[in-house]
Amino acid sequence: MSFDVRPYIRFIQLEKSLAGNSIEAYERDIVRYVRFLSDLGVNGFTAVEEEHLSRFIRSLGDAELSPRSIARNLSAVKGLHKFLAGEKVTSYDPTQNIDLPKKGKYLPEVLSVEEMNAILDAADPASETAGKFVWRDRAILETMYASGMRVSEVSGLKLSSILEEQQLVRVFGKGSKERLVPIGGPALQWINGYKQRLRGALIKRGKANDALFLNFRGGAISRVSIWNIVAEYTRRAGITKEVHPHTFRHSFATHLLEGGADLRSVQEMLGHADIATTQIYTHIDREQLKQQHKQFHPRA
Repeated sequence: MSFDVRPYIRFIQLEKSLAGNSIEAYERDIVRYVRFLSDLGVNGFTAVEEEHLSRFIRSLGDAELSPRSIARNLSAVKGLHKFLAGEKVTSYDPTQNIDLPKKGKYLPEVLSVEEMNAILDAADPASETAGKFVWRDRAILETMYASGMRVSEVSGLKLSSILEEQQLVRVFGKGSKERLVPIGGPALQWINGYKQRLRGALIKRGKANDALFLNFRGGAISRVSIWNIVAEYTRRAGITKEVHPHTFRHSFATHLLEGGADLRSVQEMLGHADIATTQIYTHIDREQLKQQHKQFHPRA
């Protein structure tokens, strides 16, 4: 049996009072779910079991989606299986024992694209209130959003980590595991601007250092300093949400997936060990990762 979702899409278009963008979001969620089932080797909706649903839910968590986005994904999947059972396409609903998370208990842990742009634009070298480290700060913010790196990974970047010609960044994550992550043109431009306008002056204050992002003494910037940079420009942008470096990572993953990116590709970019431990993911080609990033990241 094939994964034919067209009847369900037509159903929500005709029977559900959803806005056009909501229907598109549901359709993206369903397509992502079907891809996931195919990767597991599930042969059609009649073969779906609760264990498959549990794995899918874990994969959404591994991709660091906000609770609200996870709830919408599950709502789409539950609606699909309820529809299939009601139409006698399947003999039972494997989602009937799976509860939706109570969204009211969670605060959103993701920024909208507009909010993210506001924070990035708050680090504007042309602003009258721009500080002397604004080129570095903007490069750090752009790098975090473009790559989804952890704050420790950003502070540990070396000059050699940036593969400009390939538009990739070499990241050493947890357990010193290396991965290559696409990084868009805007982030690379800000990194080059920082290197040309500020890094040389900072390096003179310290010893020879191959760290990419430097503090005012010429040493590698710390994780605490990056936290402070995020807090400062969030304040300047007038955003009252509690925003920290990991919020950039959540937003990176959510914006890619909301745009339609492949779940496996986003997990690969995030560097999640679960890709290996579940043994259900194949190696993702670097060109495919770059294509996914370029197509679906808001600032690619």
